[in-house]
Amino acid sequence: MSEKTAQNPLKKEKKKKRIVRRLIAALAILVLLGGIGLYAVARLQAEYTVVYDDYRATTGTISNSLSFSGSLALKDSETHTASSSATVRNVYVADGDEVKKGDKLLRLSSGVTVTAGLDGRVNALSVQKGDEVRSGDTLLQVADFTHMRVSFRVDEYDISDVHVGTACTVSATATEKTFRSQIGSINYISSSTGNVAYYTATADVEADGGVYPGMQVTVSVPQEEAADVVVLKQDALSFTAENTAFVYMMDGDGKLTEVPVEVGVSNGNYVEIKAGLADGDTVYVESKQETSNAVASLFSGLFGGQRFNNNSQRQRNNNNNRNVTMPGGFGGGSGGGR
Repeated sequence: MSEKTAQNPLKKEKKKKRIVRRLIAALAILVLLGGIGLYAVARLQAEYTVVYDDYRATTGTISNSLSFSGSLALKDSETHTASSSATVRNVYVADGDEVKKGDKLLRLSSGVTVTAGLDGRVNALSVQKGDEVRSGDTLLQVADFTHMRVSFRVDEYDISDVHVGTACTVSATATEKTFRSQIGSINYISSSTGNVAYYTATADVEADGGVYPGMQVTVSVPQEEAADVVVLKQDALSFTAENTAFVYMMDGDGKLTEVPVEVGVSNGNYVEIKAGLADGDTVYVESKQETSNAVASLFSGLFGGQRFNNNSQRQRNNNNNRNVTMPGGFGGGSGGGR
């Protein structure tokens, strides 16, 4: 037998030992990873907490309305100018004075006496006694800040619900003052923005001070109303895949059960409950789930920061087309423009 032939069994034995060592090392790594995984799952199960918010049904009045954005403008104003060259002989008013129609405002050397053509306020006095003026020079301006007009746009989806004479409220954004009014006119020749047609409507406002031309306002046109009904916070509702509403209530054994409810008027914040709940009933809705920082960090690293929960499929009844209000203390808190 040759020397080469004698060495073959030794090489084969060494190779087998190397393979065995590698298999043992791989098995040890798998056991270690499995242990880490089991530990993480145990921690997650131990520290996984579901938190529920509770809401109470109450009795009240709920309403909704269409809402539009607009701005205030003057209805009546006048600017007086000189008809010829002259000297200002007398000025009878000062900036900010309230005047009545027919009141004397100033007199020129040409014999012209300028009088107010409307009830209003001296908004801008441009001359003083003794000033020389030429034809066309501005003397003063009088404006009516009490009777103003709001212009706003109504899109093609809501124009059928807005009519001349329809009651509305006008709320100034900056001052939060609200005035009652009604739709005075609608221009049915549309102006389009993209694929949506808009129509211009107006409403007159009798202001009591503190609001001025150019201020932004919200015009609300009332729609549905339900008085003395069971009312629940919109957030307390859950929905099936078929968009059927239900709530979670505690049964006699202390377990949460699904209770179907029939909803009515909604203002985007609260909703009328026609059936399924009574005044004073408490319902529950899942709020959030908490885990330890370590487990949360683990899942964040594994799944890219996605949020996981065990909610059943749920839909929110979100009315994107209506911005609504509710009288009677149901404007917000827990127990819809444009």
